Amino acid sequence: MDNQVMIIGQKESFIIRVLMKKMDESDIKSCFVSASVSAIDAAWNEGTVPVYYMDSHEAIARDVLQFLKDRMLQEHKQLVFIGEKADIAEVMKSVPADLVLEVFERPLNNEAFISAMIGHFIIRDLGDYKKSILVVDDDATYLNLVRDWLKDSYRVSVVSSGMQAIKWLGNNKVDLILLDHEMPVTSGPQVLEMLRSDAETASIPVMFLTGKSDKQSVMQVVNLKPEGYMLKNIGKDELIQKLDTFFRNQRMAF
Repeated sequence: MDNQVMIIGQKESFIIRVLMKKMDESDIKSCFVSASVSAIDAAWNEGTVPVYYMDSHEAIARDVLQFLKDRMLQEHKQLVFIGEKADIAEVMKSVPADLVLEVFERPLNNEAFISAMIGHFIIRDLGDYKKSILVVDDDATYLNLVRDWLKDSYRVSVVSSGMQAIKWLGNNKVDLILLDHEMPVTSGPQVLEMLRSDAETASIPVMFLTGKSDKQSVMQVVNLKPEGYMLKNIGKDELIQKLDTFFRNQRMAF
């Protein structure tokens, strides 16, 4: 991936142009994008770090902020905010901390910002970030619970249906899928069968996390060879332990 920074703001000010020039001198590509959903979506790139530059006492438009949060969740990315202390404090009330990579107060220390971006790209390129997990479940309450359980140890994305999972995986990569069994329209076993039949997704590890404990439900997926089958009565510590063990064994296998 290229080292790129997308600066989002109301206007491309002189201060922003100076920052972009300094990034260019440090071999970091950058672009400025106006703070609208359409402009951000059009400029979005897989390897880009989104940076929202807030002018004094600027309130970020609700639709823009929601778009950014949704995109961070979907692509297990993190956002950078630049702004005055009070403005940052206000926007952070609406943004989960695990979706934020860094915050920088204005006036911005350009050298500190560039150093942080370089460090981010080094870590990313070395692959030292948290493993990513996609949780698929039509129960919104349980989705949020599992996400809260895992967010400190893993990068967690969530979708509420099997077809959303297939669509999400068309644009994103993930290290493990936690899949519910019984879902409307497309069941967990059907989703797993679709994943296994597609060369692009066939090798993604899948574990069932479900309330279906009867023998018939378990046997329905045995031939599809999931990496695990866990029941929803599992506790937080046990779930994290099982995931940690899975990834540790996976590393040892290579």
